[in-house]
Amino acid sequence: MPWSSLRVPASSANLGPGFDALGLALGVYLECRFRPSSQLSIQVEGRDAEAISAGEDNLIWQTALAVARDVHMTMPPIELRIRNDIPVGKGLGSSAAALTAGVVIADKLLDLRWKPLRILDEAARLEGHPDNVAACVLGSIVASAIDSGGVARTVRLNMPPQFGVGVVVPDFMLPTSEARAVLPDCYPRAEAIFNVQRAALLIAALATGTAAAFPAALEDKFHQPYRVPLVPGLDEILKLRAPGLLGCVLSGAGPSILVFYERGYEQVCDLVRQVFALHGRQSEVLRAPVAECGFELQEGIDA
Repeated sequence: MPWSSLRVPASSANLGPGFDALGLALGVYLECRFRPSSQLSIQVEGRDAEAISAGEDNLIWQTALAVARDVHMTMPPIELRIRNDIPVGKGLGSSAAALTAGVVIADKLLDLRWKPLRILDEAARLEGHPDNVAACVLGSIVASAIDSGGVARTVRLNMPPQFGVGVVVPDFMLPTSEARAVLPDCYPRAEAIFNVQRAALLIAALATGTAAAFPAALEDKFHQPYRVPLVPGLDEILKLRAPGLLGCVLSGAGPSILVFYERGYEQVCDLVRQVFALHGRQSEVLRAPVAECGFELQEGIDA
């Protein structure tokens, strides 16, 4: 039986002030080949393969089963070959990519014929928030929200051509559950206003390519100040200033750092590495341009 091939981009959420609302897709991928089989078989290779289950509890498979339950159908066993290049546990949307893959695989094998926005809606419901999965489905920069009826609403933007992003990945993991546990249940009005202003400024700056709005547009009081104790050097990294550097933010819940810069100043990512080194942590610059496309599915390919 022919294989289907799927690739899903990594993603970075929040982008500073846009907590649980903004995200962007990155050109580092989770790749899957799959086809129906007589029994479940999962093979995993690539980056952090040891952290990805090859058993029944694999997140891609469990997501596909959840979709089948939602539509009152039975998911057939599959043969699944996974090649992963997304760092796991580093704030780069590895779980959102797996969730998206699971929804797409279920859609294909159950012949649901869902449009991308329906796939996004299902993935956002399973994830609990839409920012990462919106980037996985639509690509580029995405603003998203869950409306009063529980439906995901999204708007996609293109990265201004004069701006670039880099990702600095440190040598330690930070579970999202731990990073969320340090956040308060409520915020003072002044902090809420602060973040609404910055999020609006950031969207306007990205839509128009206005470099003068940075680094103020990346400032945040909702999550990064509370996560400083969890990421060595984060306080200094957020305050970094240099020619061509637009600003730095935590990628998702961290510990990776998303670096915004003006084209031609890619070397500013090394400033982040230097701060990590001063705090006794090794790190790498991940070459991951903004992915213009979300997930891509090819059918009927050879093994």
